[in-house]
Amino acid sequence: MPILSYLFYPNPGNASYDSPKAMALLAVCVLFIVLAVSLRFWRTRLGNPVTKKLSASWSMSLLWFGVAGVVMVISRVESIQFLAMRFLWIVWSVLLVLYVLFQVRRYQQRHYTVLPKVKVQDPRGKYLPTKKKHS
Repeated sequence: MPILSYLFYPNPGNASYDSPKAMALLAVCVLFIVLAVSLRFWRTRLGNPVTKKLSASWSMSLLWFGVAGVVMVISRVESIQFLAMRFLWIVWSVLLVLYVLFQVRRYQQRHYTVLPKVKVQDPRGKYLPTKKKHS
């Protein structure tokens, strides 16, 4: 039972902006937001339509994970009840891992590149027999 009260306590407190954990989590979440913006620009310059389609949700997902993380870090430091629960970080982490695993699997299964068709011009082709054309 002590582990449940540890995870679900609505206001754990004892966190500050000087804490290395809080600064690291805040840096990761802000990095997610910056990566979301850079992914948006990267997608506009993509030439492969399959990669463009598969990466459509990446930037918004990174943005939402980053914003949710920033809100949870600030809630913890400012002692906002129920948003500062440690269990929410577990849920956030599990959802992030599941999303990444799902996207990796989806990318591996559905990504392909369209190879250009190379038509060989055979000089003997006009002399070889062909199928009759039905009118």
